[in-house]
Amino acid sequence: MTGQEILARNFAAGASAPTDIVVPDRANVERVTQAASEFGQVRPGPSGEAGTVLSVTLADAPFSNAALDTVPRLRQAVGEAGLVGGPSAQEYDLREAANRDNRLILPLTLIVVFAILVLLLRAMVAPLLLIASVIVSFAAALGVGVFVSDYIFGFTGVTPTLPLLAFVFLVALGIDYNIFLMARVREEALKHGTREGTLRGLAVTGAVITGAGIVLAGTFGALAVLPLVILTQIGFIVAFGVLLDTFLVRSVIVPAAVIDMGRRVWWPSRLAKESRDTARVPTE
Repeated sequence: MTGQEILARNFAAGASAPTDIVVPDRANVERVTQAASEFGQVRPGPSGEAGTVLSVTLADAPFSNAALDTVPRLRQAVGEAGLVGGPSAQEYDLREAANRDNRLILPLTLIVVFAILVLLLRAMVAPLLLIASVIVSFAAALGVGVFVSDYIFGFTGVTPTLPLLAFVFLVALGIDYNIFLMARVREEALKHGTREGTLRGLAVTGAVITGAGIVLAGTFGALAVLPLVILTQIGFIVAFGVLLDTFLVRSVIVPAAVIDMGRRVWWPSRLAKESRDTARVPTE
């Protein structure tokens, strides 16, 4: 980072990692050079059978937002006459791929998890409640993790793949704890009603889930001490998210929401039609 700052003070900010343009047809070299000169200084590079390489030194730092925003405009200006590559273009493509994965994988993950919860709990409302709790927990953990990364750890940013990795880990781990809790709550609700069943289920599973959450948070927290930024970030976010889910979401928010909704949380199963007074009581 110190070296990059020295280069930026004495040379063009993009000199440390120029953007490359491969021109397959040598007849287009002059036209591509003129088009690329609007975005920075263009220097001719090696030439061979595959074409001619042009090196473009951008005015902005190669991994800055301004440089990344320049990549699509440079590609549009060059058109089909040249192929734009280099560190800035690679980072831009990585971010675009990560955004596309986020729009695709995140909803698919939630749909699969929702389907599993529906089959397990034989209800529609309870799975929606659990999915909402997991999403809120993930958003809180990611927000706190980014804040800590920027203002406490002093990292320059987050990798584009961090939200997806954190989401997959936290959804998988958080939904496991909710399954342990709600599966037991449903068993107890069949005998004692929703309110009493929730309290009994929480009392039975509380110690086990809390202990497992602490151990799991410690395991992921160990990643935070490794000298790699991405591992430190993912380790802190997952550890914080697991503790948040263990002590707040699973212990307070989910049981409180289930008790507040009452038997409606089991809609449309038969359990939703049974009041707490008429719920089946075990015979002695």
